[in-house]
Amino acid sequence: MSAEGTTASEETLAMMLRVLKLPTVGKHAEEVAAQAARAGWTFGQYLRHLMGLELEERRRRRVARNLHHSGLPGEKTLGTLNRKRLSAPVARQLPTLCEGGFVERGENVLLFGLPGRGKTHVACAIGHELVRRGRRVLFTPTYALVQRLLGAKRELRLEKELGVLDGFDAVILDDIGYVQQSRDEMEVLFTFLAERYERKSVLITSNLVFSEWNRIFKDPMTTAAAIDRLVHHAVILEMTGGSLRAERAEETRATTTTAATTTPTTTTPTTTTTGEAERQQDEASVGEM
Repeated sequence: MSAEGTTASEETLAMMLRVLKLPTVGKHAEEVAAQAARAGWTFGQYLRHLMGLELEERRRRRVARNLHHSGLPGEKTLGTLNRKRLSAPVARQLPTLCEGGFVERGENVLLFGLPGRGKTHVACAIGHELVRRGRRVLFTPTYALVQRLLGAKRELRLEKELGVLDGFDAVILDDIGYVQQSRDEMEVLFTFLAERYERKSVLITSNLVFSEWNRIFKDPMTTAAAIDRLVHHAVILEMTGGSLRAERAEETRATTTTAATTTPTTTTPTTTTTGEAERQQDEASVGEM
């Protein structure tokens, strides 16, 4: 085949790969062909290797895209989590939760504890691991989700908005205990939870135990119905121990105090004038006589 024919064939192949949306195959085809020739691969081995590269690159792009749209805080990962602070039950369940089996079963994860106990970090760490495994996750403060749903309801598109949220395998509602809703706000939150019941997972952090959830849903019947749906298929994590924020504040104060007490003081050296030195020398000579 002439050089012109070879170039035309390569251009045709490149065009076909673009149409088929196989950019990684086009990028690495020549390089892998040389590798296959050196190693004596069969055509099937060559093709499988190329397809493997394409699939891996697609997986990487999908993970990056899902992470970008998740809203997860970038610093709250499994790698930055201080596992020594976790209670034994939480530490024991964390690896299993990170594998994501609960998402496949449509189960929930509920994290309870006083402020500063690491609820949000644990929930986000699980979320990051789910994204890494190809899941779609959304992290949102509860008040923000409530306002999002309430706005959709006012614009008569609540069903559509719930459909958008249904595209996420897991939704992390942070700080549900801080939400003090009106009846309309309570209703859209309950609707959201009811829509996901036994189908899609939610992870909820709260500083309020269930007996105090009347402060969230106002109505006892609605509160009972919401709790019933959440705990029916759920893993409950109790975050105990001291407040991480308080400990960090104490460490900062201690460091500041230590720095202040060890700051070296400067002293002004004593200087003696020439005349004073001569007078002192004469007095010393008289004393020796």
